[in-house]
Amino acid sequence: MIHYFIGNLGHFFVITSFVAALVAFFSYFKATITQDIDKKHGWLLNGRISFYVHALAVLGIVVTLFIIIKNHYFEYHYAYSHSDKKLPAHYLVSTFWNGQEGSFLLWMFWHAVLGIVIILTNKFWEGPVMTVFSVVQAFLTSMILGVVLPGLELKIGSSPFILLRDAMPDPIFTVQPDFIPQDGAGLNPLLQNYWMVIHPPTLFLGFAATLVPFSFCIAGLWLKRYREWVRPALPWSLFAGAILGLGILMGGYWAYETLNFGGYWNWDPVENAVYVPWLVLIASIHTMITYKNSETALKASIILVIAVFILILYSTFLTRSGVLGDASVHSFTDLGLSGQLLLYLLFFMIAALALAIIRWKEIPSSKTEISTYSREFWIFIGATVLCLMGFQVLVPTSFPAWNQLVESFGGISNIALPGDQVEYFSKFQIWFAIAIGILSAIGQFFWWKKIDKGELKKQLFFPFVSAMLLTVIIINIGRFNFSYVLLLFAGLFTVISNGKILYSILKSSPALSGGAVAHIGVGLMLVGILFSSGYSKVVSLNNTGMLISRQLSEEFNRENLLLFVHEPRDMAGYQIEYIGERIEPRYKHGFIKKSDVDYTDDPYTVVAKRDITFKNRQLYKAGERFEINPENTFYEIEFRKDGKVVFVQYPRLQVNPRFGNMASPDINRKATLDLYTHISAPMTEEAKEDWSEPEEMTLKRTAQFFANDYVASVESLNRVYEIGGQKIDSSFVAIKANVLVRGEKQDYTAEPILIIGTQSRGGIVPGVIPELGLKISLMNVHPQTDELTLNVYTRQKDWVVIKALEKPFVNVLWMGTLVLMAGFGIAMVRRFREFKLMKAKGQE
Repeated sequence: MIHYFIGNLGHFFVITSFVAALVAFFSYFKATITQDIDKKHGWLLNGRISFYVHALAVLGIVVTLFIIIKNHYFEYHYAYSHSDKKLPAHYLVSTFWNGQEGSFLLWMFWHAVLGIVIILTNKFWEGPVMTVFSVVQAFLTSMILGVVLPGLELKIGSSPFILLRDAMPDPIFTVQPDFIPQDGAGLNPLLQNYWMVIHPPTLFLGFAATLVPFSFCIAGLWLKRYREWVRPALPWSLFAGAILGLGILMGGYWAYETLNFGGYWNWDPVENAVYVPWLVLIASIHTMITYKNSETALKASIILVIAVFILILYSTFLTRSGVLGDASVHSFTDLGLSGQLLLYLLFFMIAALALAIIRWKEIPSSKTEISTYSREFWIFIGATVLCLMGFQVLVPTSFPAWNQLVESFGGISNIALPGDQVEYFSKFQIWFAIAIGILSAIGQFFWWKKIDKGELKKQLFFPFVSAMLLTVIIINIGRFNFSYVLLLFAGLFTVISNGKILYSILKSSPALSGGAVAHIGVGLMLVGILFSSGYSKVVSLNNTGMLISRQLSEEFNRENLLLFVHEPRDMAGYQIEYIGERIEPRYKHGFIKKSDVDYTDDPYTVVAKRDITFKNRQLYKAGERFEINPENTFYEIEFRKDGKVVFVQYPRLQVNPRFGNMASPDINRKATLDLYTHISAPMTEEAKEDWSEPEEMTLKRTAQFFANDYVASVESLNRVYEIGGQKIDSSFVAIKANVLVRGEKQDYTAEPILIIGTQSRGGIVPGVIPELGLKISLMNVHPQTDELTLNVYTRQKDWVVIKALEKPFVNVLWMGTLVLMAGFGIAMVRRFREFKLMKAKGQE
């Protein structure tokens, strides 16, 4: 039965939120331009009520969509495309923003929350700021409107409440219009990660927060309050910088843990599309602070604050219009909304720039020439470097958009990003990073307006000399590279300089320490990035002199290791040994041998053949059924020193017909070094099924025999009444042999089954020990002679190819991000306190 009501309710909430946003926009607009106090209050009340209705409707959309996902209403396209019945509750939450419509909804939700906060905390600015908020919300809501204008056949938005039959032209819906799939297509396994539960909401909160300073800036230009908008906007810019930065770093950590390119940043166009606005946002924070302290850089602040929001819209256009479809693995496919997204971008860009141009001559600017020995000058230089840093990334990232623009006018353009994007962007970005590091180190020592040269030299002497000495000592450990030396010096210089400043501030005014703490975080990040990327080293070198495969590249054959089960190799100072393939239960932590379970007709359910333990903890009893993720295979690899197991890694391979194969690393973490291992080539299914011709042997039931050079014996013969959890019909008799095989390190058991039909033909279920390349079939039982007949098949033992890298001091990067966030937090608290104080005085 199709659940029409919930979808119709969702549509109702979408339309209500759209109409309410338009009414809120009109009411707040009228409240802003009306001079009559009574009428102004009336329009403000209308706007407030309308926005509250809009926010409630957005909440209603969220709730109805989640009800559809939670209850597995697969008649709806969104639930079918992004979820299935096996997903645990927390990943059902991830499903919510897996699709374009859900991510727009998440963005709208945060705007609604922030809009309510603005209404509750601002009196003077409510009208103009909420005018901007409301019109942005109306545009965003239109992205999920899902209506087609009659006559024009113009589609506006894509609804998350569209039925599957209306979205997929499958013939089954012609025959059976009420057809509902039994299960959904599922969530991309790579997104089934705890970071994907919290990373997108954080990132979209950062996106949403950039609207607040933009709205204050537009309100300031509109009302000709050119100076006053900076104070309420600055705390929100800090909030946006912290949250957006945190969201970006969460995505980097997810990539480091989950993907296999060996890092946390791949310069993917979608990553770049978020990175660029964040850089400009940081630049805008610095110019706003400059204006707050010395009334300079107001025009620069206006330009940068507008640029941040426009860049957020541009990144949305790039990632959701399908423009980057061939250039990025992260890009969304086009839902037919590219025109609407472009209109959205152009509207706000043209409106904001037009307003700024009209007001430009009236915007006050400092008449005093800025001294080279002033903090203002160096902050301006820093902001310029940040913007150039973003511009260098923005231009190549926009190549696909440029190609489409040229083609839309009938031209031909095939400008493409370089093949090795990491090398291409890194060779430019490293010099910007060096400049940022040095500016972060010295900028804090300058006073506002001007500083004495002698005092400056005195302040800088200790940090400069200390950083130089440390750089000389540390750089001798690794290989020499001029740009690396400069980056290391810049990072250390920043940490030491700001550490000195922090020490002096903490003695007098701890509340002012946010900037110093944040810059220490930047310095640590530069050092961590330098070592974990620049000095990352492949340690899985193939020194055997044998090619893994002639079909693969020379680099692959040189930098990867072929491991056979129980054949140790030396790597990175360890003796490593591949133990075998493992599966992971869905609801318990541990890894289980594939040969310890029987598979059932349901690929997600297995039955324990015997008592299963992991690290001396019993997971399941023999015969117990439990669930697994069948697409995941883990590869157990032991690392030993002096004969003792030091640690074990379980790199993972996901095999998914819909999303393709993807390897995820396992990381051994130490304070100064991560050992990062991933699967580069698993044993193929063809190799797994490449069995020899059978060797038939008839032997006494208690006799020992050799199977693939291993000593084996039949321990028992038993009648069984079910196979793989399925009961056997009474017209069949099933006999299971328990064959013990003694391997190099441990004993294995094969359990071949002979099925004898009393009325029809029976069957044979072989027992397989993949680790030893052994398959045994029970062909016959001879009670009269106490003998049995076995067929023994052999193949190559299980193998896997791995790649391993050492990543030194990557923890310094993670530590730097935490320190940076702490710095943002301290600065934010200070600025919100200032705002609260001014509000109490009636000046906000």
